Amino acid sequence: MPWPEGQPTVQACLQQAQALGVARLDAALLLGEALKQTRAWLLAHGEYVLTPEQVSLFRGWLQQRAQGVPLAYCLGRREFHGLMLKVTPDVLDPRPDTEALVDWALEVWPKDRSDRLGSPGQPDPSAPLGRLDRSDRSHRLAPGPASASQPPRVLDLGTGSGAIALALKAAHPHAQVHACDASVAALSVAQANADALGLPLALHAGHWWSAVSGLQFDLAVANPPYIREDDPHLAGLIHEPRTALVAAQEGLADLRAIIEDAPAHLVPGAWLLLEHGHDQATAVAQALAGAGFADIGHRCDLAGHTRCTGGRLPG
Repeated sequence: MPWPEGQPTVQACLQQAQALGVARLDAALLLGEALKQTRAWLLAHGEYVLTPEQVSLFRGWLQQRAQGVPLAYCLGRREFHGLMLKVTPDVLDPRPDTEALVDWALEVWPKDRSDRLGSPGQPDPSAPLGRLDRSDRSHRLAPGPASASQPPRVLDLGTGSGAIALALKAAHPHAQVHACDASVAALSVAQANADALGLPLALHAGHWWSAVSGLQFDLAVANPPYIREDDPHLAGLIHEPRTALVAAQEGLADLRAIIEDAPAHLVPGAWLLLEHGHDQATAVAQALAGAGFADIGHRCDLAGHTRCTGGRLPG
């Protein structure tokens, strides 16, 4: 459908979006961004006439959204666990469901290594809250376990935009939060987000545990590829990096690889928490048990589906 002639109003822009098949909420978010106004303002100013610059910006985003480009890629950002993150097509669009994995990690957050009088992997009620820790600087630590005076060392495997790692760092700014990814482009996005938020991360390039060879961790989390290669839902995900979505062995290859190598990289008592598909909980739990993990449990997503499974390394 051709774009309306002249300088369209707010109301005309929203009508055009509807004609293109773009959801009204998405259109309102894009239009509000183009005008730097709220949705409430748009509702009250339907006759406002857009400037040529505003029309051009909104039209470009609208055409992308009509083609199925995720809203986060159109705007270049996504809010996740209270943090505003830069998002590009080099990384997955962070989903709200993944916040369940972050919340679980915070529940079992390990104590400082000097304060472990109880069992490892339990919540630390004295851990400081906040986002900024400018005194810390990202660096590769010496191989081997951290000394008893060090804070917990945590790893996000396959970090992408850094969403999970940064959410954990925001909640525990004094922790040593590491993150790895096989994609250098993804690590660049994660670094940009860490810099913008003032939340330093130790970033490592490489595939799963090989990226952090010689290091051991008190907690590890991962949202790896877990979609089957023949999954029909992939048709709706063509704008996101396929390598971050799809795995062999019916979607379980990367999950199994992470679990199999985990014990060599975790200290006794450490937790490994994994996001997976809605029908993979049993297979992931079996793999964890086979690798020697105990206290295996699950967490559900916002729709009530079992989407996270984890366990604790005995010790």
